[in-house]
Amino acid sequence: MPTLRQRKMLFFALLAVSALVLVYALYTNYEWPVPEAAKKVKNPLQASAAGMASARAIYRDKCANCHGDTGKGDGPEAASHYPPPASFLDYHRMHATTDGELFYRITKGRRPMPAFESRLTEEQRWQLVLLVRAFEGTAAPR
Repeated sequence: MPTLRQRKMLFFALLAVSALVLVYALYTNYEWPVPEAAKKVKNPLQASAAGMASARAIYRDKCANCHGDTGKGDGPEAASHYPPPASFLDYHRMHATTDGELFYRITKGRRPMPAFESRLTEEQRWQLVLLVRAFEGTAAPR
């Protein structure tokens, strides 16, 4: 039968392993996989003044609290979320992300970001994709 000291050591070892598993689970939650088919979907809309104005209004209402007014990911609620909101000004991230991926993420959401599939029309979600591209300085579809 194990001694009291051995049982304490086993308890603390199990506690340490549990803490490591929890930390690992939190940090691996950062990746956001998108189906290959969704990545290939092209934006059916072209940028227009009316569409961008509509997208800006939606963005201010639904997105700016986390992603910030300029898309930097620095909105007033950004610090309270994990993973943090994406910065649409991140050149490498945005150039590696297709319009289909952006549309999928806006549509399906992922904690803490809500899904907008039932909150916004398909056209409104595509308009947001164009707006996100405008933040980075290239509104051309990918």
